Amino acid sequence: MWRGDGATVERKLAPDGKVYFSYADIASAVSSAVPRVKAFGPDVIVAIGGGGFIPARMLRTECAVPILAVSLELYDDATKTARDTVELKQWFDEGSGFGTLVRGRRVLIVDEVDDTRTTLQYAVEELRRRNAPAAVAVLVVHNKRKPKRGAVPQDVTYIACEHVADHWNCYPWDAAAYGHAIDEHEALARSCAGESRKFPGAAFAVVGAIVGAALAARLKN
Repeated sequence: MWRGDGATVERKLAPDGKVYFSYADIASAVSSAVPRVKAFGPDVIVAIGGGGFIPARMLRTECAVPILAVSLELYDDATKTARDTVELKQWFDEGSGFGTLVRGRRVLIVDEVDDTRTTLQYAVEELRRRNAPAAVAVLVVHNKRKPKRGAVPQDVTYIACEHVADHWNCYPWDAAAYGHAIDEHEALARSCAGESRKFPGAAFAVVGAIVGAALAARLKN
């Protein structure tokens, strides 16, 4: 079941052939989906780690829904390739804390990107097998426009904040993994978005130079 539809977003490629997204990009995309999330009415959010953690926290601010975390891995960080199957690293305890809000309740699963849909399929199946929620929805920040290997059942509400081309996405929380400081990552994201603004740090440097020159002139006088 589709809950409305997100915008289709086109981005330029960075020189390394990847597409970079800033924290502001993610916050804007997530915020655009809040009405659809509220229409579903989740009792709890299940964030898929690690990519789903920050988008889930952004939703938490606007929707006031508690968060649980699970850890699922499809991609091998060492080889930068996809595994044949999803690996379950961590699941929540249903018997304590926010875990008690799952069985028989409405649950929203959150991840950053729907690439092959394999991870989402696994998460939905595992949630239903272990915890028997009354209703399930999934939200992804970015849905890649491509054929999928996995599938989400028709009775699961699917919310995509944005639809993007099938390129390698680089998210700000992974900046160090791509060898960038966060300000470098954000600059690449602005370039991918077609913006030409300079670093805030560069602006401060210009202001500092002007102030320094003015002080030097006053000292001479």
